[in-house]
Amino acid sequence: MAREWFLSGRRLDMGELAQELAISRATLHRRIGSRDRLLGEILWSLSEVTIARLWPSCVGRGAAGVADFVSGYVRFANDSPPFRDFLRREPERALRLLTTRASVCQQRTMEKLAALLKDEVAAGRLVPPVPVPDLAYLLVRIGESFVYTDVITGDAPDAGKAHAAVTALLT
Repeated sequence: MAREWFLSGRRLDMGELAQELAISRATLHRRIGSRDRLLGEILWSLSEVTIARLWPSCVGRGAAGVADFVSGYVRFANDSPPFRDFLRREPERALRLLTTRASVCQQRTMEKLAALLKDEVAAGRLVPPVPVPDLAYLLVRIGESFVYTDVITGDAPDAGKAHAAVTALLT
């Protein structure tokens, strides 16, 4: 239900959610945790589906495929009305949930990306300029930079710039 609310652009209010589920707010918090944790899990559920769909559709493999993957992920975030609504409505919370140690999204995205990178290295299609865990972190940060640009600098988000930055790093 919380995911449906998020996707419809509705603000997630834990009291309203508990009422809708016919449980107490205390029960909701005991089962789910905080609002931030719930939002993080919702955001991850959307990201996970995108990641699973994105890699098989990328053009090429190696550096070109990784650049296509990162820019595709940025494009997905930038073109997602529910995500953009959340970012506009709660920019500080969104940045905290998505770009800090408190973020289940960032950690899990780095894990997925590290696995993808390891496969590319093992197949001989990619020579990482830094250790794979560090590279995964850098690539996630590059992607974030071009998703949250409007919040951070006021410039328009741009997947093309993410593609160029990743290409420059990997070639």
